[in-house]
Amino acid sequence: MKTNTKTRHTETTHEGAPSARINHEQQLRRSVMACLLWEDSFYEEGQSIAARICGLVPAVRAEAVAAMAVEAREKMKLRHVPLLLCREMAKLASHKQEVAATLARVIQRADELCEFLSIYSEGRTGTKKLNKLCNQVRKGLAEAFGKFDEYSLAKYNQQNAIKLKDVLFLCHAKPKDAAQDALWKRLIKGELQTPDTWEVELSASKDKKASWTRLLQENKLGGLALLRNLRNFKEAKIDESIIASALKKMKVERVLPFRFITAANYAPHLESELESAMFRCLASQEKLPGKTVLVVDVSGSMFGGGNISKHSELTRVDAACGLAMLLREVCEQPVIYATGGCDHTRIHATQRVPSRRGFALRDVIQNGMREALGGGGIFLVQCMDHIKKEVPEANRVIVITDEQDCDLKLKPDNADAFGKCNYLINISVEKNGVGYGKWTHLDGWSEAIVEYIRASETVQETA
Repeated sequence: MKTNTKTRHTETTHEGAPSARINHEQQLRRSVMACLLWEDSFYEEGQSIAARICGLVPAVRAEAVAAMAVEAREKMKLRHVPLLLCREMAKLASHKQEVAATLARVIQRADELCEFLSIYSEGRTGTKKLNKLCNQVRKGLAEAFGKFDEYSLAKYNQQNAIKLKDVLFLCHAKPKDAAQDALWKRLIKGELQTPDTWEVELSASKDKKASWTRLLQENKLGGLALLRNLRNFKEAKIDESIIASALKKMKVERVLPFRFITAANYAPHLESELESAMFRCLASQEKLPGKTVLVVDVSGSMFGGGNISKHSELTRVDAACGLAMLLREVCEQPVIYATGGCDHTRIHATQRVPSRRGFALRDVIQNGMREALGGGGIFLVQCMDHIKKEVPEANRVIVITDEQDCDLKLKPDNADAFGKCNYLINISVEKNGVGYGKWTHLDGWSEAIVEYIRASETVQETA
């Protein structure tokens, strides 16, 4: 049998299209940057995604894995997958030297000290499964522990399987001064001062309506806390005028559009106030100049598979719509399309989205465009060919998708994108995808995506 033959690339998307050839670092990035650890995606189980991440870490340079963990925490606002990356690095002699600094940086809340040890101990057995921490892990935890004051420690000093005092004993942190030494002794003795937070007040309150009303009227809730508690306000029968007034005064810095989408899902009667707050959030954003063609994938996998996590009411199409709403406001001249198709006939369909903004844009994408296009799969080559006839020139093309192309014949990486800059934003975590080749590939769905595009184009202009 002849053995000297050319190896063919046989990897495909879950829908059968030829997937891109990417290196191990790119594979790890696409699995990490939108990963809510151990949560299922439409096509893959959360456990298999986590196993793939663990399997890829040894194949990627230690410095690159460390940088990826920091980016996932600081840019993409992910909490658990950076901790998993640190654990996997700690297992490898080639990666251990990066663990302490990385762990100290990605731990940004006191409860993440315990969360890391819970992940670290997974699979270990025996009564002392947390004994003898890796030296780099011990150093990283010790440095991280020193960042937290009494308020932070008291807020997250919960009676879980692994407690904050357990972390302190295991990492042998040294106090920087007498005040910190006294603080840690109070932690060990259970004598921390109860933090003055709305959570504490509500847990102790016998009159939830009165407590919520006072907190709202005195503007004591941060933006995210306000949005996340709309359901609780309704259950406590808070006067809607009080809630509306709080929304008008809320601080909206760094609150992404998808947060408002989630809030509106269970408080539709407050959509007008929520939308006004969202527009305030986006008003100060620097504009991306020129004409931007924005394409939103409305294929079945963007809607299916349930919510992005068991604790979230957000779906992948919600995340895509959140990015679309954000980009609609920060692009100088946006032109928006939706694309999908019909799975059983493999027919491509793309249509221009009516001129909408805010929740109206979300509604027309999630309802009208999905119904019009059939909700099947995405066909990137045909999509670009179609749009280019209507918009022959653009400063940039941005596609928001899970990359699971359906085209069995044409290679999606060769889709003739026609913008001066062309981006494909992958909002999912599937193993294989198509957004490489002629495309600048971005993973995740935080505001960091827009920051990257702006910074990237600024560098190109000055080069």
